[in-house]
Amino acid sequence: MSTDLVCLGNLVVDDVVFLDGTTRMGEPGGAMLYAALGAVLWETGVAVVAPLGDDYPARALHALGHRGVDLAGLRPLGRPGLRAWLLYEAGARRIVHRLGSANHVEASPAQGDVTGRFAGARAFHLSPAPLVCQRPLLEALAPRAGALLSLDPHDPVREDNLGRWREALALLDVFFVSEEELQLDGVAADPRGALARLAGGRLRYALLKRGAAGGLLYDARTREMCSWEARATQVVDPTGAGDAFAGGFLAGLLAGEAVSGALERGVVSASFALETWGAAGLIAATPAVARQRRAEWFGTRMDP
Repeated sequence: MSTDLVCLGNLVVDDVVFLDGTTRMGEPGGAMLYAALGAVLWETGVAVVAPLGDDYPARALHALGHRGVDLAGLRPLGRPGLRAWLLYEAGARRIVHRLGSANHVEASPAQGDVTGRFAGARAFHLSPAPLVCQRPLLEALAPRAGALLSLDPHDPVREDNLGRWREALALLDVFFVSEEELQLDGVAADPRGALARLAGGRLRYALLKRGAAGGLLYDARTREMCSWEARATQVVDPTGAGDAFAGGFLAGLLAGEAVSGALERGVVSASFALETWGAAGLIAATPAVARQRRAEWFGTRMDP
């Protein structure tokens, strides 16, 4: 497939500890993995760009390659990559960086990873990484005429850094942010007002992801807001669901869908992440099953 969407971000190895003491060690993770799988599920041409630690599970890379994802943008790190403990506690999950592993800056793509490359790509998505890593990539990618540019943050958006964030957001078309990351005053009482405060420059869509409650989309051009509901056949693990949603939503925009259709694709992509531990559900899902699920849930039928 030709490259429609380039996903940039981290590849993370997760060591999972559940509340009952059971573990799942060495699981492939990283928001970029989920975003890429969420997009390629709709037969979108996807490429991934990230430093690749030598401890990243090969089975995940094989799954991406089998789906037609272009892996040429994976730059060998020459050492173990980013690794984290995922600790499940009663009502919460904690993420603890493993000592001795690469840090976020070392494990994030740099300008040189995209300079002179992916000339024909129609969109670029920056998965969570520190803003100090994302900002140079935004500045390198923003001048590309006609290319859609989206971002999911790692650093929270607060009153004290809103100015810096608005400078970055002005270079974007689409911004995905979670309730935990959007920390502006009054956001709980007036989410529309908080999302509107982000607008400026070329930013068109700001999407507030609210987990099991679905989410809200603010269109800065029309100043309208719409909502979506999360769906799944069962909820086993929320890891990566928001990133898979972003991949599906972007796949919809690239296919020429209206916002409502792009949201449907995002919800379906997220559902496969929710239904199993880790990325297994997305890896096992197929475009045919995704189309069928969309038709059953929303009445929207697509040609294969």
